[in-house]
Amino acid sequence: MNVLIWNEFRHEKRANSKPKEIYPDGIHTVIAGFLEKNGMEVRTVTLDDFEHGCSVENLEWADVLIWWGHMAHGEVQNEIVERIHKYILRGLGLVALHSAHFAKIFIKTLGTGCTLSWREAGEKERLWNVNPSHPISQGLGSYIELQNTEMYGEPFDIPEPDELVFISWFEGGEVFRSGACWRRGRGKIFYFRPGHETYPIYYDLNVQKVISNGVHWAKSFKSDSDASCPNIPESIETIGVDK
Repeated sequence: MNVLIWNEFRHEKRANSKPKEIYPDGIHTVIAGFLEKNGMEVRTVTLDDFEHGCSVENLEWADVLIWWGHMAHGEVQNEIVERIHKYILRGLGLVALHSAHFAKIFIKTLGTGCTLSWREAGEKERLWNVNPSHPISQGLGSYIELQNTEMYGEPFDIPEPDELVFISWFEGGEVFRSGACWRRGRGKIFYFRPGHETYPIYYDLNVQKVISNGVHWAKSFKSDSDASCPNIPESIETIGVDK
């Protein structure tokens, strides 16, 4: 299992900031740590790396791409987005976390605006496990409870999920589809909502379990070539038949 973890890595660089205090070496290093403990091979890359770290070599190597971005979605080069999209259609898995709902690659892959409502007030969130037989929800109870989170609320402008795994309730009353799955081409996509940069969400063992399960689920069988639309001049029923 080869996992490429992409992090914007801007918030955590700001001196004396809350994100730097919580994730001093970046959100990507925390995610890499628990995935490596689960036996996965991991590479971490960031927005400011050459080609945003999404080189052909890295994308060929990866089975699954994890994406976390927030304040600099617009800085991701469109040609890199196109490259990643081709790999997803060929079978690269995508796990989009929290504010990656507005990432260019997530919007392009799903084909909708991916807008939502939000409020940063440190509210309690309860993620209900609405699909307990799904591979992503294995090893979890009926719900996950997080004491301090940013609220995301409906309507969430996404295509109807192929599978819905979690629905969140917030103490302010809002609900949100917080764990959703799709298939595009050969690729599998999992969106998981928790993970604001000013809360230690990625240290939560249940959140780590969901992400680990999501990576395993998103791994697919990658094709060596882009999708094609070939002309078939003869049917297989006529090939080899004497005329």
